Amino acid sequence: MSQLLQNTLYLLTPKLSVHRDGLALRIEQDRQLKLSLPIHNCESMLVFGPDIYVSPAAMRLCWENGASVCYFTEWGRLEARVEGVPQGSVHLRRIQHATASDPARALEVARAFIAGKIHNTRWLLNRSARDAVEAEDADALRAVSDVLSHFLRQLPLEEDVDRARGVEGRAAALHFEVFARHLRPQTRQKFPVDGRNRRPPRDAVNCVLSFLYALLRHDCVSALTAAGLDPFVGYLHVDRAGRESLALDLMEEFRPWVERLAVTVLNRGELAPGNFSFREGGAVELPEASRKTLVSAYQARKREETSHPLFKEKVRHGQLPFIQARLLARALREKTGYSPHLFT
Repeated sequence: MSQLLQNTLYLLTPKLSVHRDGLALRIEQDRQLKLSLPIHNCESMLVFGPDIYVSPAAMRLCWENGASVCYFTEWGRLEARVEGVPQGSVHLRRIQHATASDPARALEVARAFIAGKIHNTRWLLNRSARDAVEAEDADALRAVSDVLSHFLRQLPLEEDVDRARGVEGRAAALHFEVFARHLRPQTRQKFPVDGRNRRPPRDAVNCVLSFLYALLRHDCVSALTAAGLDPFVGYLHVDRAGRESLALDLMEEFRPWVERLAVTVLNRGELAPGNFSFREGGAVELPEASRKTLVSAYQARKREETSHPLFKEKVRHGQLPFIQARLLARALREKTGYSPHLFT
């Protein structure tokens, strides 16, 4: 299946091939035309699995017109991203790099990302506690929320990035200890989960999370690139070859939003145990139909509107990473504090 949603082309079906046809992308299966897409309607192309072919001419058409081509595993781990030469501001990137080399400023930015994540994790915990069927689940979720409130008060006292990372790590570990309680009792019976695991995920819940995190990571890279920032130079995540550290930083405040979507999809029964592939060795993968379900749910959630706390106006959820990337760029230029997006 190939699917165009909000100017993003998703290629999910094995044996698809993409070719250039003038100023359009021609998507074929078994040499039969499935979709013809003018390049000006495409901002990015997401390729899932190893059995989809994108011709060199089609790839060139994409990068010449500002569209990125991203390659993912079947369960959604980003493996490669192909794009043209970045057009962002050299001055802004120099400021970004200088800030990353300044321990005090880097700590300030890192703490802001962590604070956003912990606040939004509490938002998720409290929402699930409010909706919980079992009092025991509600109590456990609220108890973790209370501990995270203490972590938020502790965070400004941490005087280096490593100690701030420790606060984030403890908060994440506590959250995943009770993550199963976000699910309704009947859903937990179908989808047992015991903490976070990945590369590859070893249960259906973690498989869904990994896939949705990958979609979010793509959006964060796009948002930072559009704002003129370097996605590879971050503050919370250490530099590593081939890793978009700043995109991972920006993701932190939005992870609870994605986790809420995963919980909703599973609790509503949009995916059943039979919609997953269980491999020898314990890996769990998403077949094409399941990936399609998650892509559709993700894009539908991005179209929903929320009130932005700073601008006091309605924006779509899909705009939020782009807004935050621009706020981050402004904070770096003006040497002011970065304000993460806080869900309420």
